[in-house]
Amino acid sequence: MIPLAFEYAPAHSVEEAVALLAEHGEDAKLLAGGHSLLPLLKLRLAAPSVLVDVGRLDELRYVRDEGDELAIGALARHHDLEASPVVAEHAPVLGAAASLVGDPQVRNRGTIGGSLVHGDAASDLPAVVLALGGSLVLQGSDGRRRAPADEFFVGFLETAVESGEMLVEVRVPKTGATGAHYEKHNRRSQDYAIVAVAAVLGAEPRVTLVNMGPTPMRARGVEDALRAGAGAAAAAAEAASGTEPLSDQHASAEDRAELARVLVERALVAAGAPA
Repeated sequence: MIPLAFEYAPAHSVEEAVALLAEHGEDAKLLAGGHSLLPLLKLRLAAPSVLVDVGRLDELRYVRDEGDELAIGALARHHDLEASPVVAEHAPVLGAAASLVGDPQVRNRGTIGGSLVHGDAASDLPAVVLALGGSLVLQGSDGRRRAPADEFFVGFLETAVESGEMLVEVRVPKTGATGAHYEKHNRRSQDYAIVAVAAVLGAEPRVTLVNMGPTPMRARGVEDALRAGAGAAAAAAEAASGTEPLSDQHASAEDRAELARVLVERALVAAGAPA
């Protein structure tokens, strides 16, 4: 299908982008890499009257070491995360997950900010940022605010970004070179995950699930079992607890629940949990 007509407004700074969002309100959408928005436009599932193009804002394309955290600009591309030595040293699970997104064309165009704001439960990076206990920096006309990843994904393709705001930065705590792993199952390498798991161990283990509900979600049963001293296999038995997997042409809900158990166990063992 062909998208409905819209006005095109390139932004030359974050402040200009925010001003355009404030001017046009709900009728405006941000365009970065376009891999999430353009399919929605073609299907007419989104019909903005104005597209604000922020793809040229190089000020939002960076990966920085900021003490106990990594600061990642919202326009950092998947390939930037995959190739970053800073990510490889301090949060390698993020780079590993980015390397599994789509194909090289997607990874060289798609952005971490676009992936997170789209909020697709089948996407890789939202679940990894959630597992890392990250936070998202949002800027609007009243300044900046920081939203924890635990509160960011609120519904199907729905996030905590408010009208007039844009995501400008992602913050993730450093994990070091070990203690975290991303495990993904899909039919072809460029496909969305049928199910995937991100596991980050430490004083407070965090395990998240991809495509097991309407949002990226914490595997609370697994986390509780790990805190109680369970090994990987016993904790993985709780993988589907509290989830809402769908049945579709790729897998039934029952198959997804079993996949979650298997992938959680693999991810925990790879991250260093006892079997």
